[in-house]
Amino acid sequence: MPATYLLLLVAVVFEVIATSALQSSRQFTRLIPSLIVVCSYATAFYLLSLTLKTIPVGVMYAIWSGLGIVLIAVIGMVVYGQRLDLPAVLGLAMILGGILVIHLFSRVTPH
Repeated sequence: MPATYLLLLVAVVFEVIATSALQSSRQFTRLIPSLIVVCSYATAFYLLSLTLKTIPVGVMYAIWSGLGIVLIAVIGMVVYGQRLDLPAVLGLAMILGGILVIHLFSRVTPH
């Protein structure tokens, strides 16, 4: 895996941490979760900026947002007991399929 993809993956992890902490921040009324949100998003965006040296912005954003959506949906199910119906699961599967197509077949991303 090229280092750029590792940076992108770590950026996704920080974005997922930040988005998950939004629930706990209670609209930024709790200090520690609010700090986690701000620091994690700042780290995610910094790492994303580094990936733009080799990955086009549209491709980078598609991968980042797609993985984030899927991971947040899984966290919602596991941590918060939120349920997904069949259309939601199929939609998430299509997002993952799109990310795989970009990664495996696109010539604009480093391999």
